[in-house]
Amino acid sequence: MSLDENDGRGNAPGSGSAPVLLASPRPGIRLWWCDLRATDARLRQCEALLSETEHARAARFGTRALRDRYVIGRASLRTVLGEVLGAAPGRVPIVRGFRGRPTLGNDARVDFNVSHTADVALLGVFEGQARLGVDVERSDRVVNVAGIARKFLTERERSALAALDADGMRRRVLTLWTCKEAMSKATGDALSAPLSRLDVDLRDGPRLVDGPGAYAPSRFTLYAVAVPAGHIATLALWHPDDGDAIRA
Repeated sequence: MSLDENDGRGNAPGSGSAPVLLASPRPGIRLWWCDLRATDARLRQCEALLSETEHARAARFGTRALRDRYVIGRASLRTVLGEVLGAAPGRVPIVRGFRGRPTLGNDARVDFNVSHTADVALLGVFEGQARLGVDVERSDRVVNVAGIARKFLTERERSALAALDADGMRRRVLTLWTCKEAMSKATGDALSAPLSRLDVDLRDGPRLVDGPGAYAPSRFTLYAVAVPAGHIATLALWHPDDGDAIRA
C-alpha cells in the first residue's frame, strides 16, 4: 500500500471530477489521475456502480471519509475499465486474485492496478502479456527516513543517501519506496515481497539492478510517472514466466 493509503486526511468534501488521462510512458499502458473528493451527488452516482461485495466492504470502513474515498475510487476504476473493455462500469468482472490482488478474472488481456494517497488515486491499465503495478506518494510526506532505509533499502541505496541533505534523503526514500511498492503490487506479493533486496538505481530514470527470483532485473521495467505537482509516482511492468503462474 501507499505509505499513507489508510490516512483519511485531505478527503474534505470538494467538487470532484472524472478520472483524467495522464501521459503514457509506453504503448499499451494507460494511466488516469483520480480526484477522490466527495459530494453527495457524486457519491450517489458512484454507489450505483458498485457490486454487492463492494458495498459490503465500504460499510466496514471506520470513518465516513475512508468510506467515501473507497466508493469514489472503486467507481472510478470501474468507469475506466468499462471504457477499456467496452462494457458498462457496473458489469466489469473485478475479482480477487493472488493474495487478494484485484484482477479481471479470466480476461488475461488486461491487467490493472491502483494506488491511493490522501484524496487522489493513480489508476493504471496495461493491455498485453505483462503485469502492472503503480504506487503514488505525496512529495511532502514526512517519513522516518532512517527507519525505512534500515528496513527496506539495500546497502548501496543507503550509501547513496549520505551525499544528500535531509530533504533530499526524504525525497529519495519516498521515490525508492514507490519503485519497490509498485513492483510488489505487480507480482501480488505486496509487503511480503523481498523489499530490502530489491536494488533500484534512480540515475537516468528508475531501474532495478538486482533482486531475487521473480524480481530479477530482466523481469522488470520501471517508469517514473508524470503526475501532478506535489506527488511522486512509479509504474512497474513485470514479465512473469511459467513458474509464476500462481500469481496470474
